[in-house]
Amino acid sequence: MPVRVKICGIRDREVLESAVEGGAAAVGFAFVSGSPREISPDAAALLSSAVPSGMLKVGLFVDADDEAIGRAAEASGLDVLQLHGRETPERVAELRTKFGRKVWKAVPVAGQADVQASFAFEGAADCLLFDARPPRGARLPGGNARAFDWSLLAAPLPDLPWMLSGGLTAGNVEEAVRISGARMIDLSSGVERSRGVKDPALVRAFLEKAATL
Repeated sequence: MPVRVKICGIRDREVLESAVEGGAAAVGFAFVSGSPREISPDAAALLSSAVPSGMLKVGLFVDADDEAIGRAAEASGLDVLQLHGRETPERVAELRTKFGRKVWKAVPVAGQADVQASFAFEGAADCLLFDARPPRGARLPGGNARAFDWSLLAAPLPDLPWMLSGGLTAGNVEEAVRISGARMIDLSSGVERSRGVKDPALVRAFLEKAATL
């Protein structure tokens, strides 16, 4: 079965259409203040109406309160809440129960200790997303076009579905999958022509490559 891909940080119809036509498994909307990929609940709602049945709609949040999450989830008909902040396992479980949606938790990785820390989310999250730890002083926790040592994921991992993220492109995804064993990919900066601006042609090229893996 081909590697499944989520295209995150979508903000316009043309990019959404390229993700749909290319066979992406999921699309993501970044409800993150200050992000170059930030989208409002109203704008996301317009795009989400064009997402076909069977394709997951994922909302990205960073330490958001219940009101902000609820507003975005309702407007966009989100299937999944993806958390990229300092949310604890208890907070993850709370949101899962409160909103009745799947919750994916991003885990920033720089070393083996970070992978070990992800075990705390067993029983709380529905899926983990292993992303590169942001550089010191970075304003945002993800979308920094950084990769990490994929071989860290060759160690025992939590008994949960998981995704690989961080610095992936059509040029390196084959190696990343080979080393890490990932069967799900979360992608954002790797299909952008400038920060926050996605290129439909790059989206299609990445999805074509992923379909061969």
